[in-house]
Amino acid sequence: MRAIPASLLLPFQQLTDPAFRWPLLKGLGGALLAFLALIGLADWGVSSLVGGDGWLATLAGLFGGLLVLVSAVWLFVPVALAIAGLFLDEVAAAVEQRYYPALPPAEGSGLHQQIWAGLKLGLQVLGLAILIMPLAFLLPPVGAVAFWAVAAVSLGYGLFDGVAQRRMSVQQSHQLRRQMRWSVLTVGAALAALSLVPLANLLVPVIGTAAMTHLLHRGRYVRA
Repeated sequence: MRAIPASLLLPFQQLTDPAFRWPLLKGLGGALLAFLALIGLADWGVSSLVGGDGWLATLAGLFGGLLVLVSAVWLFVPVALAIAGLFLDEVAAAVEQRYYPALPPAEGSGLHQQIWAGLKLGLQVLGLAILIMPLAFLLPPVGAVAFWAVAAVSLGYGLFDGVAQRRMSVQQSHQLRRQMRWSVLTVGAALAALSLVPLANLLVPVIGTAAMTHLLHRGRYVRA
């Protein structure tokens, strides 16, 4: 648990690091494009569900923008996991180069195993997000808590596994994650809270990957 505060704070201190800046900019760009695409998709969905004239159309027009934004934020977590996978190696390598230079080269599980594991998790999260989404509109407080819990587990487990599997097998990463469960979930919960904030959520793929890299090494190697 002592590694959690440092894991969450150190990525922000590295924002000016040249080795960290390029993957951060690419991650931000990818996240922004994905978020805009989700907004467009949500806008099309809302427009398709309610159209025409009358009071219902007027009401939909008043709340349409809010519904579009909520829908985009709601579906961003599985997309963030996919984006994190694209830049995970660059981000983790930049963190290790600055803070853990004594580590040996990363030689973990095969790329296809990591991609398959990440794909399965992303699809599971997407399915859960879609199932829970009606709660966001019918019972907003309950829906927000439910989504935050799902996002905490998804981001925590997904990002930690991705970082750990750079240096070990899939099975070993799962075992280590079980040993560090509460630390992983705590960092995941903080990232899940950030993912609920429009624009700030664009940082989640890169900052989350960096945070889990710190948690892995401080929890397993450094013990600080």
